[in-house]
Amino acid sequence: MHKFETDVLIVGSGPAGSAAAALLSAYGVRNVVVTKYNWMANTPRAHITNQRAMEVFRDLGIEEEVNQKAVAQEFMGNNVFCTSLASEELGRLYSWGTHPNRLADYTLSSPTKICDIPQNLLEPILAHAGASKGSHYRFDTEYLGLEQDNEGVTATVRDRLSEEVYTIRAKYLLGADGGNSQVAKDINLPFEGQMGVGGSMNIVCEMDLTKYVAHRPSVLYWVLQPGSNVGGIGMGLVRMVRPWNEWLIVWGYDINDGPPKVTDELAKEIVLKLVGDPNIPIKIKSTSTWTVNHCYATQVSNGRVFCMGDAIHRHPPSNGLGSNTSIQDAFNIAWKVAMVVKGQAGEELLNSYNTERAPIAKQIVERANKSITEFGTIFQSLGLTDTTDPSVMRANMEKMKDHNDAAEMQREQLRQAILFKSYEFNCHGVEMNQRYTSNAVKSDGTIEPAYKRDKELYYEATTWPGARLPHVWIGNDNGHRISTLDLAGKGEFTLLTGIGGELWMNAAQALSTQLNIPIRLIQIGPGKKYTDLYGEWAAIREIKDAGCLLIRPDFHVAFRAKDIVSDAKEKLAEALTDILALNSKKLSEEKLHLSKSI
Repeated sequence: MHKFETDVLIVGSGPAGSAAAALLSAYGVRNVVVTKYNWMANTPRAHITNQRAMEVFRDLGIEEEVNQKAVAQEFMGNNVFCTSLASEELGRLYSWGTHPNRLADYTLSSPTKICDIPQNLLEPILAHAGASKGSHYRFDTEYLGLEQDNEGVTATVRDRLSEEVYTIRAKYLLGADGGNSQVAKDINLPFEGQMGVGGSMNIVCEMDLTKYVAHRPSVLYWVLQPGSNVGGIGMGLVRMVRPWNEWLIVWGYDINDGPPKVTDELAKEIVLKLVGDPNIPIKIKSTSTWTVNHCYATQVSNGRVFCMGDAIHRHPPSNGLGSNTSIQDAFNIAWKVAMVVKGQAGEELLNSYNTERAPIAKQIVERANKSITEFGTIFQSLGLTDTTDPSVMRANMEKMKDHNDAAEMQREQLRQAILFKSYEFNCHGVEMNQRYTSNAVKSDGTIEPAYKRDKELYYEATTWPGARLPHVWIGNDNGHRISTLDLAGKGEFTLLTGIGGELWMNAAQALSTQLNIPIRLIQIGPGKKYTDLYGEWAAIREIKDAGCLLIRPDFHVAFRAKDIVSDAKEKLAEALTDILALNSKKLSEEKLHLSKSI
């Protein structure tokens, strides 16, 4: 006998699990979150929060709350390279879109802004968003295993306070239990890559560094001190948690020797070395060790179990992609599960999660690990790779100050090497250019448009089916601006059309009623509720006024028609039938009849 039943059981309360819970509850789907811990994240860990994740928070109605607790974009921009915070600066890089030229790219791409919010502040916001809408959290509850059948999943858990072992029955299970995911093991997900390719330690501490950083505000300060730690090239990271008195220090260790015992004395020694001020008061809050991983799942689901977050993409924090990608995993699967649970879609829709997110898992793992290797050009430019002798390394760094051709070349090499780190710190395209090809997208027969600029650095707006709906500001009937993204989402499909698109509107309205699938109808044009204030919608939509775009609840274009057609109803019905797997045997005969007869 099961202790209780639910529609969706979520294992793990991190960014992926809590985002999924909040979304499912917003969509009206019962869900329970189990976590073996007694609360949320207890350290800052993930922090960079990109625009795509912020768009999910906007959709959930928590964007403002996140921004209130976050450090704003303008305080993130000076990525500093130095020999210590108190001594020589080697160079800076405008980061996270703060260079005036790049800021325009970020501003034009989304109604949201990138920000920095530590994971221990973000997770409670997500949990509150879910719990306030109906999610049930069971803390101190350890997942032990699962069995699944044709009708659902039975999970066995243990209450860590009472030691009671019991089962929970769910229609579907989401595994968001981190980089050592037991759920992923239990459903035999295949992985490529390697775990434990490097070792690092985190030191969270309080110290007032205002005099060293307030004039060059940043999230990250990279300290190069030859001979200080692993590999002769001593590089540590001083990361802002709260400006300018709470910090997280990252320091490497030789993974072949195993993780060191990090005492407060050792931690203070490392911190003082990187700061370069022996007299600064330091309060150590916590220490921990972790491994650099290069590992991703090539299949992210099995049957009724879907894994997300670090369970399927395990990588270093480079590029700030971890929690952001985890939240996107949740955004992708939540609406699909919700529609299947409500009987609005066939179970085959859920197969698209694997098709759409497995390639993303591979992409971001490879990008994050590649970013680590790209520090090599900085080391080379400073002469740190030509020798293993720290004294020679330091002498090579000093040569940059000479007045000769070799020194001038060295300075130029360093400048270019730092600029090249834009692939880590301004990777706007990696964050925003996710285009899906799956059964949950209806092709219009056109080939994917080519990227006009570097697709890792720059976002390319398009309405090609599978791409994210482009953001522009349009006007509502009160004369206020509203983003195109604000017209979509909230767990519903949205149809966008213009003057002459009434056939699409009528077809969508009929289908919405007959299939019991909410479809929001938006007509943009003169005399309508929404108007193209700046002419930007006409410039970016890639369809005529009478054409249409059908937008999925996760803002991706599901179907596109460039103009009106006489059989608009049949075309839209066919698209919805294919996208939502409405011919699935799991659906009622009545719905099957409707989808065929429309």
